Amino acid sequence: MDNNSLPEIEKLLAKLKNVSIPSDLMEKATQQIERARLSLKYGGSLSQIDITSKYIDWIANLPWDKKTVDNLDLNKVKAVLDQNHFGMDQIKKRVLEYLSLIAIQKKNLGTEEIRAPSLLFIGLVGTGKTTFAKSIAEALGRKFARIPFGGLSSVLDLRGQSKTASEADPGAVIKAIRRVGTKNPVILLDELDRIDPASKSAIMGVLVELLDPEQNSQYIDYFLDYPFDLSQVLFISTANNSNNIPIAVLDRLEIIQMPSYTDEEKIMIAKKHILPKQMKNAGLTSENMRIDDALWTKLTRPMGYDAGVRSLERTIETIIRRVAYKIITGQGNGFLINDQNLSDFL
Repeated sequence: MDNNSLPEIEKLLAKLKNVSIPSDLMEKATQQIERARLSLKYGGSLSQIDITSKYIDWIANLPWDKKTVDNLDLNKVKAVLDQNHFGMDQIKKRVLEYLSLIAIQKKNLGTEEIRAPSLLFIGLVGTGKTTFAKSIAEALGRKFARIPFGGLSSVLDLRGQSKTASEADPGAVIKAIRRVGTKNPVILLDELDRIDPASKSAIMGVLVELLDPEQNSQYIDYFLDYPFDLSQVLFISTANNSNNIPIAVLDRLEIIQMPSYTDEEKIMIAKKHILPKQMKNAGLTSENMRIDDALWTKLTRPMGYDAGVRSLERTIETIIRRVAYKIITGQGNGFLINDQNLSDFL
């Protein structure tokens, strides 16, 4: 046995003593550490220590009993939605009704579990699906995490891999839970319609489990090999359309169709939200740059019709970068962008 391994064993035992985890998981982890000790004693590989250490690190850093307190004052929730989104009154009404259902379950049933179909925002690129999910998290005072389903190539990316391999990891759901540090965040399941066709069936099977209140309180990640309670997670999904989403999944979702923006709405969103936010992030003030009101119609359709505001956001980002460049290179300190000089900034 490598004598240097004993301190590592003691460190793992000490780490377990300083965390709050379920008692049966504590027993299971302690037994695993003891197996690693015996393995080394009888000439086993040091890789067993690495595997055990990684496992203990994960279970010790998951929020088994940590959560945030919901803000269920619907007036405050509405204020946040109004601040972050121009118009879209019907969408906001649907969201407020959904949160009202959660609030009344919590009040009258005394439950923290989410017993309502998850929201699915369907709409074209740039119509506000992701930002609405973020706004709901902000309004409730919950942490926010995003899982891009377009980036999942295997069900193991979602479910995790068995810890027996040193390179194994938990799946995207448990990684998101650890990242935010609470057991009741808002988790955005983004772009459900972009799953790799080869893995679609298996991934959708896990998705049904995540969205089903009867199953998600005992969610098993293959790496943890122990149930984690996801019943207090508020899952929100997005998709460009529902054509590629199985009925079994849609049955557990409440569909909210996102409308396309009119040009007038885009201009108002750009003036009130996008431009001020991006200027603030860049450290610019109104003395550094202004956009002529007459120019907004041209900026709204630089490449033809667009249902959302993504292209408009990129256009504004480009203008701000050019302004920053001109200021830093001594070409001026204040610019009015208009039809005559627009080509200098795009």
